[in-house]
Amino acid sequence: MLIADVEMARSAAQAGAAVVRTMFGASLARLEKNGGDFATEADVESEKAILGVIHAARPGDAVTGEESGRTGSANAERMWLVDPLCGTLNYAVRSMLVAVNVALRVGSETTVAATADPFSGEVFWSDGFRAHVRRNGVDEPLKPSPDSGLVDVNLDPPFPNAPGFRATALLADPGFAERFRPRVVSTTLAVAWVAAGRRAAYVTDGRLHDSVHFAAGIALCQAAGCVVTGLDGHSPNTGTGGLVVAADHETHMALLDLIGNQ
Repeated sequence: MLIADVEMARSAAQAGAAVVRTMFGASLARLEKNGGDFATEADVESEKAILGVIHAARPGDAVTGEESGRTGSANAERMWLVDPLCGTLNYAVRSMLVAVNVALRVGSETTVAATADPFSGEVFWSDGFRAHVRRNGVDEPLKPSPDSGLVDVNLDPPFPNAPGFRATALLADPGFAERFRPRVVSTTLAVAWVAAGRRAAYVTDGRLHDSVHFAAGIALCQAAGCVVTGLDGHSPNTGTGGLVVAADHETHMALLDLIGNQ
């Protein structure tokens, strides 16, 4: 019997999360990358576990992993996007604010997605139509809400739209403080939290097309009914790029107005 793609995404994300959880707190070597970025052994081992699940069930699919790059046919219609540990710096200093992201792109569409929280045990998932969180084996629908007023803003580089948009300037705008309260957790787990109603919105700069970091969170939020655009209000994969995810249209428009002030 063929395993459904959404079950594959959940299983793969959970396999990576188990590695991240097991290795937490250990003294891990840093594997340096360009621009001062780095991975840890946990990033690498988590990705191996995720790829093991995918390759076993879908050997013909291509994969783009944060650590291993692209593997599989260059002409593959199906591409898995894998971020084995989003929040590496948090993890390296023994903070539990991290996520494991797995998404499947078929053609130009992200059809399934899963974001696992290794420490709460929650898995946020979407089959492209529904969005749920699985907790202790029970699925609950994700329900976005602006009520918290909390907006997570990504302050990590790169900032391709500077000086036209600076996240720090958004936080310094008096209009932001009048309406919202900032949060900076430095992991895309916060994107899933918008879908779950734990954040009113999320804002980041960057080029997000086929992003292993953001593909799963964007798909979750779209399926949950959030408003998802780039910094210019258009598709996040076009125009200036960046990402504004909001629980409702009112919150979204307020943030676009504040971004426009820059």
